[in-house]
Amino acid sequence: MKILVVNSGSSSLKYQLFDMVGETVLAKGLVERIGSQGSVLTHQADGRKEKMDFESPNHEAALRKVFDVLTASGTGVLKDIKEIDAVGHRVVHAGEKYASSVRITPEVVAALEECSELAPLHNPPGITGIRAITKLLPEVPQVGVFDTAFHQTMPKEAYIYPIPYEYYERHKIRRYGFHGTSHRYVSMRAAEMLGKPIANLKLITCHLGNGSSIAAVDGGRSVDTSMGFTPLAGIPMGTRSGDLDPAIVTFMAEKDGVTAEHVVQKILNKQSGVLGVSGLSNDFRDLEEAAEAGNESAALALTIFANGLRKYIAAYAAIMNGVDAIIFTAGIGENSKEMRSRVCEGLKFFGVAIDEEKNNCRGIERDISMPGSKVRVLIVPTNEELVIARDTRAIVFS
Repeated sequence: MKILVVNSGSSSLKYQLFDMVGETVLAKGLVERIGSQGSVLTHQADGRKEKMDFESPNHEAALRKVFDVLTASGTGVLKDIKEIDAVGHRVVHAGEKYASSVRITPEVVAALEECSELAPLHNPPGITGIRAITKLLPEVPQVGVFDTAFHQTMPKEAYIYPIPYEYYERHKIRRYGFHGTSHRYVSMRAAEMLGKPIANLKLITCHLGNGSSIAAVDGGRSVDTSMGFTPLAGIPMGTRSGDLDPAIVTFMAEKDGVTAEHVVQKILNKQSGVLGVSGLSNDFRDLEEAAEAGNESAALALTIFANGLRKYIAAYAAIMNGVDAIIFTAGIGENSKEMRSRVCEGLKFFGVAIDEEKNNCRGIERDISMPGSKVRVLIVPTNEELVIARDTRAIVFS
């Protein structure tokens, strides 16, 4: 059984082809600069990596090129594109419509279009990818897997904002949360590592990358998460501000003679976070190197990030009335021993103790707790594509 996983961006398309018999990746790749001159396909299979230049005016053309490469002599892993049994799509936003993955139908596509106003940068490309697959592989079943679905288990007190309730009723303004597929995967994997049923565990999952979010996972269910109505909320991120006093938006707009939309979309989303504080970079590797060399702004940015993360972890431990394990994942969580150490150092008060020798690693699955630590600390590399492939198999072939 072979399943293709597709993640469509506005000008990019990522893919992975799985053989679900052993859940192995046969091939994966990325198409960049869709809709621009000089599109590039980076394709990996059989331990080889190749780059190919071509013209891709749209996602359909990008997928045609991907299919050609998957079946070509030399780069191919399929004899015929008809070997693909199903396609799973990463879709960012399903609003309140779907609390789990679903088989794609015209009705589902229409529902996702309705949700596009909640994710105007992300949902339209996802829908474009679905339509391209429908045109190229009309007989192949498709499944949508949603970033927001995992957080649909949050109780009302966690997702309702303290604003007039009519705004939720009329416009569905509420906390939705994101990175749900990642939080779901690492919490399930953590339970396996701990050798306990996930139903008996209180976990805090920390997806830390250029975009970062924290989730409180009680008994396998998300009960709170740091991102909100949009991915702008929560801890400071690479270029996003995270939580701040909302009155700052209109104050900045009035002072600089710009619109509130400009402040939110350009400044708070693209020029803030650790980039804004450091004035140097949104790459934590650059910041850690600069801080080590004495750059005070870089050091301040890292401290603000670590403090924000500790605050959320402590708050979620309080909400769940305890925590069994803290999980670090994604680019920073998996690779920055410095940030993991800094965060855990400030959590000793409720029994977190890590082994710095075990922590001295990058990108590997590991329990880095000290023996006797009241709270286990795990590194779990995320695998959202595998979750999408598994859901697709379960829905199409169950």
